[in-house]
Amino acid sequence: MEAITLFDDPTYRGSLLPFTFTRPVAEIRVGILKISEKWEKHFNTKAGFFTQDYLKSKFPQLEDAKLFINGGLCPDHDLTSTIKSLKEGQALYKDNILLAAIVEKPADFSIDEIKENHEAVEHLGEITLIHRTWHIFQHNGQELRKDYAMITANRNSIGIQDPHTRVYNPEMIFVEEGAQIRAAILNAEDGPIYIGKNTQVQEGAMIRGPFALCEGAVVNMGGKMRGDNTIGPYSKVGGEVSNTVIFGYSNKGHDGFIGNSVIGEWCNFGADTNISNLKNNYAPVKIWDYTKGGFANSGLQFCGLMMGDHSKCGINTMFNTGTVVGVGANVFGSGFPRNFVPSFAWGGAAGFSTFQFRKFEETASKVIERRGFSFDDTEKSLLQNIFDMTKAYRIWDKKV
Repeated sequence: MEAITLFDDPTYRGSLLPFTFTRPVAEIRVGILKISEKWEKHFNTKAGFFTQDYLKSKFPQLEDAKLFINGGLCPDHDLTSTIKSLKEGQALYKDNILLAAIVEKPADFSIDEIKENHEAVEHLGEITLIHRTWHIFQHNGQELRKDYAMITANRNSIGIQDPHTRVYNPEMIFVEEGAQIRAAILNAEDGPIYIGKNTQVQEGAMIRGPFALCEGAVVNMGGKMRGDNTIGPYSKVGGEVSNTVIFGYSNKGHDGFIGNSVIGEWCNFGADTNISNLKNNYAPVKIWDYTKGGFANSGLQFCGLMMGDHSKCGINTMFNTGTVVGVGANVFGSGFPRNFVPSFAWGGAAGFSTFQFRKFEETASKVIERRGFSFDDTEKSLLQNIFDMTKAYRIWDKKV
């Protein structure tokens, strides 16, 4: 199969901020895999991206890829089969949402042009389209089950050799090479448990499925992992975690509760950080909407924290229900900070100042280099662009 291109639909990209500040839509992790990785496995090919100009140096488009697929769309076998049957000049839709199209000139891709000049084909099956931030945790259990079935098909788990670990429904527990599990409880009666390569499940950890621990990640001693959780690569988690997706390279290693939340990459939680995921009056949660520049009703009763890449919080931080934290923020101090913390904010309930980019760069480079990666010019330029484009949200700067 030829390469594919996963495109950002401008109708929905803004609704997935702050996560799409630093990545194309298809680089969002939901289930075990990123959306891009799912499509690569379904098509057995490489994926490129049609995204914002400032992201293209890190997430390039593949020039020869004529098949374009909506980056928020999660594949299944029926949808993949339908897309593979498309011919040049055809476009696949579901309720007027462009799902996929074969484009003669990939460099000139335009959704408006496709709608005008391509033959429309309606997809009759159901779809899973990630177009709101909370869809990531809402659909995580379902996507985790699908990814688990795809990843483990016709493969053998190395099993659990530790005599002090107790398992329930072991047929739905898959352990990759290099994983180390010690004196833990793994319960897969409600959904599968995937333990990735070179991971650790430390003593006293309790895990309920559906659950995914991606490559190199760690569940610390006594961690309580409730259902529908994904812990991304090289992350560390402890305390109580429920229906949460951590994209990767982030740490919530201490006690404290987080639920119905999405956490980006390179984030860090101080000890005893707690996130509210339910209002005291059980009312629907309002959450910051970048597309309208204000708060919008999510319709959800349970919604915790949305935290963009490179954001941090100090010990004993408390986040209110439905809080959104942008990219590169540093939150600390007593009391509840505001429900929307702009990118590159520094402070908490007592007020904010701007985390100047030079200082942010010093911290980010140390964090990234600790994991063996380089904070190179591409990454620096990308984040500098985000610093500049989010300036309007840092309203305290206007008062100076």
